[in-house]
Amino acid sequence: MTRAPLTSASVIAEAAALADESGLEAVTLSAVARRLGVRTPSLYSHVRDHAALLDGVSAVALADLTARVAEAVAGRSGLPALEGLAEAHRAFARQSPGRWQALQRRAGPTVVASDAARSIVALTDAVLRGYDIPPGERVHVTRLLGSTINGYLALERIGSFDHSEPDPEASWRRAVVALDTLLRAWPTE
Repeated sequence: MTRAPLTSASVIAEAAALADESGLEAVTLSAVARRLGVRTPSLYSHVRDHAALLDGVSAVALADLTARVAEAVAGRSGLPALEGLAEAHRAFARQSPGRWQALQRRAGPTVVASDAARSIVALTDAVLRGYDIPPGERVHVTRLLGSTINGYLALERIGSFDHSEPDPEASWRRAVVALDTLLRAWPTE
């Protein structure tokens, strides 16, 4: 059986799969090389170094999340759009845990300047246009949304809600509704 030729995309795809299976901390150049059946030096013509490999996983993750968010918020505004945004993030974190972890690290400049990064910002801004929030305030709201959603998902991921009642689903729903209430009352000055 002939092995497919290595490309940057195939190396990063393998790294993303490894991240989802074993966690982002398991993604090393040597681990990816083993999975691909090659020696580690063979990867350097496709990814510069470990940081570039992780940035590649972050870029793939961001593109996937962006597609999910776009589908979840399309044609919606207000609370339904906010719910779509939050649920897209939560479903992504659950279904692709390693890729989600890759979005919780400081990304390199190529990821930050990517089309997917611009798209996720535009989608979030579209959700915020459903509220009476001045454009100059949207960066503050975006930071609040990211902190709340990602904070909840991080705590959920490590099992912080497993030992008490009520069910975390009820708390999640209340958090999203509370965000909606806050966004509706956001100060305009």
